[in-house]
Amino acid sequence: MARPVIHNDSLRQELLAVTAELVDREGPARVTVRDVASAAHTSTTAVYSLFGGKSQLLTAVVDDGFRSFRESQVAAAPAGLQGLGVAYRAWALEHRALYRLMFGGAMAAFVDCQPSPEAAGGAIKPLEEAVAAAQASGALLSAPVEMVAVAIWGQVHGLVSLELAQMGPPGADWGAAFNSALDAIARGWAA
Repeated sequence: MARPVIHNDSLRQELLAVTAELVDREGPARVTVRDVASAAHTSTTAVYSLFGGKSQLLTAVVDDGFRSFRESQVAAAPAGLQGLGVAYRAWALEHRALYRLMFGGAMAAFVDCQPSPEAAGGAIKPLEEAVAAAQASGALLSAPVEMVAVAIWGQVHGLVSLELAQMGPPGADWGAAFNSALDAIARGWAA
């Protein structure tokens, strides 16, 4: 009797990474399970075994992106709000395709592919905790934590998205612009 094929976490992670790159480059409508399997040097059976199908694979890519993003935010949390902002940009620059898929809406427009609430919702928790701590110490204005966190996230997200899309002036110093924006955000919310 033949031994069953074991599909391990390493293959799962490779399939997620390959899918993010292919979908970012080709668009979700053009990428097939066969394309993903071929790019990962495995079989379509492996993809179906691990994910169930294309829609589930795409959802897993987005969920895994939010998990990875959250982990980077948790690691940066001891450095406070400034550290979270720096980590946000660093993660986005390191995971460009994944960032665009998570926040660009291309996959949701193609298939019913929304991140799971626990994956997406957990991503903002380190920021909310940092806002609450800064407010408790008297460093930030008193306002609803969720509102402050979303406002800060929106400002950071907007600048990072512009950088990734290269929508600024030619030769823009994105690092300097980002650091200036972080300083302005901190001044704007200072108590």
